[in-house]
Amino acid sequence: METREIDPVEDLLAYADPARPLAWLRRGDGIVAVGDDIVDSIRISAGTAELRSAAVATAWRRLTEDAEIHDDLGLPGSGLVAFGALTFDEDSVADSILIVPSLVIGRHRGRTWVTSIRSSSAEPTPDAVTREYGPHWAGTVGPGAQSPQGYQDSVREGLARIADGELSKVVLARDLTGSIPAGSDLRRLVRALSTGYPDTWAFAVDGLIGASPETLVTVRQRTVTARVLAGTIGRGADADADTEASAHLASSTKDLDEHQYAVQSVLASLRPHTRALAASEQPFLLKLPNLFHLATDVEGELTDGGSSLDLVGALHPTAAVAGTPTPAAIAAIRELEPFDRGRYAGPVGWVDAAGNGEWAIALRCAQFTSADDGIAVTAYAGAGIVAGSDPESELLETRVKFRPLVDALA
Repeated sequence: METREIDPVEDLLAYADPARPLAWLRRGDGIVAVGDDIVDSIRISAGTAELRSAAVATAWRRLTEDAEIHDDLGLPGSGLVAFGALTFDEDSVADSILIVPSLVIGRHRGRTWVTSIRSSSAEPTPDAVTREYGPHWAGTVGPGAQSPQGYQDSVREGLARIADGELSKVVLARDLTGSIPAGSDLRRLVRALSTGYPDTWAFAVDGLIGASPETLVTVRQRTVTARVLAGTIGRGADADADTEASAHLASSTKDLDEHQYAVQSVLASLRPHTRALAASEQPFLLKLPNLFHLATDVEGELTDGGSSLDLVGALHPTAAVAGTPTPAAIAAIRELEPFDRGRYAGPVGWVDAAGNGEWAIALRCAQFTSADDGIAVTAYAGAGIVAGSDPESELLETRVKFRPLVDALA
C-alpha cells in the first residue's frame, strides 16, 4: 500500500463509481474510492457470538496486521483505509460492512493524495481516472411501513411507557419509500448533499447515502472527539422567526432534558477508554440550512489500545438515537417501529490501519437497493420522545429532518 501526494483535485466525486459510490466528505475535504474495484470487504451478519462492531474491529486488526504501509503524509484518510457502515440493531437483517477499495483519492486542507491498495499477488493498481456525470434524474418518496398517523400512535405509546417508568427517553423513527430510475448516477445525490449541507458529513457506503450533522467519534493521534446532538427545531421563514425559533430551543426544558440524556450517555461510554475527558458546560446552537440543533462537543485522550472502531462499539447506540435506558429503548423501538432500521442511525465512516478514523451517526440518509424496475429508496428520520413530547410536533420534526434528502432527490 502506497500513498503519494498529487496535484490538487477540485471534484473528488468525479472519480467515484456512479452506481455505488464510496465517499466521505465535509467542507470539500474527505476521501473517495476511485472506480468500483475492491481489494477486500468485511461483512458481519446477525447472529455472531459477539457484538458486530467488535467482530468488525477484530477482523480489521487481522487484515491490517501484516500490511506494508508507505504513507509519508499522515493526513486524516491517507494510508490504508476502509469505509464502513454498521447496523443500528444487532438483530437487523442488514449486514455491517467494511470496504477496502483498491484506489482512494483524498484531500485535506489544500493537500491532495492518492492511495493504492492491493494484495501482495495483485497486479499494480491502474491510475485514477475521472468519470463523466450521468444525466440529471429525479425521484419521489412517500409513506413507507410507518404512516404519519401510525407514527403519532407510536409516539403516544412511547409516552405511555415513559409515564409508567419503563423509559426516560425513546427515539422513534418513520420511513419513506420510493424509487429512482435504473442507472441513475448516485454521485449527483452525494454532491447535492455535500454542497447544500457543507457542515455535515456527506457519505456513501454500500448504497447508504446521506448527510449527517452528528459526529459519533473521531480519533486522530489518540485524541478523541465527539459531537452530541439532541434537541431540534426548524428554522424560521425570516430573520425574526429564526431568532424566535433559536431562543425557544435554547430555553426548552423538554429539549434540554433530551440533550442532557444524550451527553451523559456519551460521557459514560467514553470514560473507561479515555482520560482528561471534558464536555462544554452548556450546549450551543448548531445552525444548519433547515434547522437548529442543541450541540455539545466532547474531547479526551485515548488511554487503552483501542481504535476508533472499538470506541464505535462502546458508544453505539447513544441516547441520541436510541433512548434511555438503552436496553429498554431498543426493546421499545423493535416493538413500535414496523420496519428494520438497517444501517439508519448506525455508525458510518472510515478507519485506518492505526485505528484513527472519523465516524458519524447515519442520519438524514436513505438506503438505495437495486430492484427489477429501478432503484428502490428507503429514507428514515426520527425524533427523541421524552415526557412532555407532543405527537404532532414530533411528526413535524421528522418532516424537517426528511427535507435535505427529499429536496436532493427531487
